[in-house]
Amino acid sequence: MATGTAQSAATQSSLATRPERLWPYAVIGIVLGIVFTRSEVVSWFRIQEMFRFQSFHMYGIIGSAVAVGAVGVWLIKRFEIRSVTNHPMRIPTDRFEVPGYQYWLGGTAFGLGWGLLGACPGPIYVLIGNGVTVMFVAFLSALVGVWTYGAMRHRLPHS
Repeated sequence: MATGTAQSAATQSSLATRPERLWPYAVIGIVLGIVFTRSEVVSWFRIQEMFRFQSFHMYGIIGSAVAVGAVGVWLIKRFEIRSVTNHPMRIPTDRFEVPGYQYWLGGTAFGLGWGLLGACPGPIYVLIGNGVTVMFVAFLSALVGVWTYGAMRHRLPHS
């Protein structure tokens, strides 16, 4: 049985990393980059408007994303939709527990960085691709943050 489990894990791992399996994600990333640029989701000015409660634009986009996600979860549960690899999708039904202090600390650090930068770290590549060269500083800062986390991981609280 151990051989079957090891073989299954190796198969799943190789499916995830083979280049021919990654092209759909690249296409989706490019399409989303275009959509985010055209809808001004990656605009520093729109993000600042959101933080200052001066415009409904970003809240409308975020609200629509939450609504689409809620409908998606409902459809998955209602019709027992399976994943692309034909595995059942299971949505945990555990009771809510207040997150530990490590999540509050991490969220606070992330939020402060996001607020100081004035842009979500997700569209860094889109902004660089649109010629916002100052985002190279954000990109390098993100790399330093990831490196710092990796170096300090063994000292940090994890659940």
